[in-house]
Amino acid sequence: MSRRARRNHTAAFKAKVALAAVKGDRTLAQLAEQFDVHPNQITSWKAQLEGGAADVFGQGNGSRLAEPTIDVKSLHAKIGELTLENDFLEGALTKAGLLSAKR
Repeated sequence: MSRRARRNHTAAFKAKVALAAVKGDRTLAQLAEQFDVHPNQITSWKAQLEGGAADVFGQGNGSRLAEPTIDVKSLHAKIGELTLENDFLEGALTKAGLLSAKR
């Protein structure tokens, strides 16, 4: 029994299969044969489509795509902290002879 290489399906393909399943004009077995995927996979994609369909028509249509707020002060503090650590380690390694003067 030979194994098939793992396949990664695109989102467009998954949507096409899930929409065909939602239509209901064909059985899962027929859809599985047509699209060459397992019936359990079709059921999973259909459930994902039905679960996420409300988000399409919900309030604030791009709220999931909104970027999170960024705390610039904390990022600058972290950059400064890492710079100090790098400078300290560079000096320590240079004194120990483990880091050459050339980079």
